[in-house]
Order: sequence, then C-alpha cells, then structure tokens
Amino acid sequence: MSTPARATTEITAAQWDEAGWLPCVITVELPVKNFSVRDLLGLSVGSLVQTDWRSAVDAPLRVNGWQIGWAEFEQMGELLGVRLTELL
Repeated sequence: MSTPARATTEITAAQWDEAGWLPCVITVELPVKNFSVRDLLGLSVGSLVQTDWRSAVDAPLRVNGWQIGWAEFEQMGELLGVRLTELL
C-alpha cells in the first residue's frame, strides 16, 4: 500500500505582498512566578513586578500567540524597544 503524496504549497512573493497589510500583534512575554489575582488587584501606577528573568537572557517573541523567535529589550531614549535576536 502506498502512502499519499503530501501537498506542498510554497508561498510566492506576490502572495506575501497581498498578505503584507494584515494586522498582527507582537508580544514579548516575561513569566512572573507566584503572581496572584490579589497581586494584580494591588497594582497601581508606578508599581514594579519582579520577575525571575535574567536581563541577559532573550525573551520569547510571539506574533498572534505563536512564538516566532527571541528578542532582547533595549532602551531607546525614554522608550523601551525590542531587538529581534533569533527567528525560529
């Protein structure tokens, strides 16, 4: 018995151009252990939340919930930026 051939679909440059306008949400997530609803309700402007994440370690970069790579935080004047360090 033969196995069915897999359909391979390659995305062309023209197809990427058509999809280029679609919106997406990029998130960089830092896990916070032992954080409760009580902690959440106690937050106010200026609150700091401590994480176990080391500043030298890249954070997961997600697009629409799917991890696509790793990133590091970088200060840009008064803004905080994210520099892409690896694509998966």
